[in-house]
Amino acid sequence: MERALERVESSLRAQHEGQATNRPRQRILLPHSSLHYMAASLPEENLMGMKIYTVSREAFRFVVLLFDSESGAYLALIEADHLGRIRTGAASGVATKFLARPDASRVGLIGAGRQARTQLEAVARVRKLSAAKVFSRTRESREEFCREMSAKLQLNVEPAESAEAAVRFADVVITATNSNEPVVRGEWLRLGTHVNAIGANMANRREVDDSALERAAVIIVDDLAQARVEAGDLIQGFAALQRGWETTFELCQIVAGARPGRTSNDDITIFKSSGIALWDVAAAGFIYRQALKRGMGKPLALFEK
Repeated sequence: MERALERVESSLRAQHEGQATNRPRQRILLPHSSLHYMAASLPEENLMGMKIYTVSREAFRFVVLLFDSESGAYLALIEADHLGRIRTGAASGVATKFLARPDASRVGLIGAGRQARTQLEAVARVRKLSAAKVFSRTRESREEFCREMSAKLQLNVEPAESAEAAVRFADVVITATNSNEPVVRGEWLRLGTHVNAIGANMANRREVDDSALERAAVIIVDDLAQARVEAGDLIQGFAALQRGWETTFELCQIVAGARPGRTSNDDITIFKSSGIALWDVAAAGFIYRQALKRGMGKPLALFEK
């Protein structure tokens, strides 16, 4: 996670400086499965690539194809399920680093799946946490999450009896669900709260309600072009509030210091993450080069031609 935080932050700086290219996700939706693909480049690191994945009732299957950006040569084919969870967590960690109050110490999570685990791990790397509470639809999953993450992070992680209880408790709220309806209401947010909304990445899904958007002093996305297509929280919320995108900015602008983030300890800030290919390429490049150094991985005949 420490390396992932570094890679995501450096890729965001490159994005702002015009030294990276990111292409929004495209989808092919079929009756029983779907294909999703997204591409990016980091020319200064001699990397370009694509993440491609399928979704069906049976499974999610993720791979990253990595290429040399100068010669176009194949570099690697990398299984990218866990890679995706780590880079998504790291992005929320970077957003928390730049947008949460410096003294933020309590986390409230909605969702207790695999994405929630790396979310909490990343936030714990950038803030000195005192406690966390998690709510999910089933008591068993949230209790298992609490046992596992308490031991892993040496942190007091407790189950919450409701989404509201988790949100009202927190300085940093994380939503990691596949909900079609809001799971966080603006009235629950205390002044000064930072929200990482990472679960919904389709126009018909959302995790935060209109009131949360209305109360937010700062709303940040990972890529405006992609957010306009698939950030359901904002697409639906802005339509209801009759609000445009003019005051919504990209995380890379905050990281680079081109835009202010939080300007008051009372500001409510929201990072709406859809997940971008740039983070996949940055993380995959690091993994590929570490694998070469350590003599790991299997040569593929396809790549040798």
